[in-house]
Amino acid sequence: MDELKNDDTIHFHLQLLSKLIDIKQYPFIKLIIEHNITFQEYNNLFLLLDKLNEQYESQKEEGFLDFTSLLVHFGGMLTEKLDPNDTIFALKREGYFPSLMGEFIKIIERK
Repeated sequence: MDELKNDDTIHFHLQLLSKLIDIKQYPFIKLIIEHNITFQEYNNLFLLLDKLNEQYESQKEEGFLDFTSLLVHFGGMLTEKLDPNDTIFALKREGYFPSLMGEFIKIIERK
């Protein structure tokens, strides 16, 4: 029972701390905290992004111009806890995978 209380307290404290984070400076970290993303989900996200980034670079070298399939794959593999568009914009603002996120944003804004 004490563990449950501790989990609730930790969760509450994290929620308070997340309100102190400047959303403009750390929007991705804020998403992670607010949506209770686990360590495993976080790792899975970056494994997915590494794979997609490699595919993006490879396709770009081959002359591809449309990367919609990579965006669809990202959205389909992303944890249900996160909104794909919000995640992409937050990742871009924090400087993660800038070329890939830039492509994703172009696709999103075209629709």
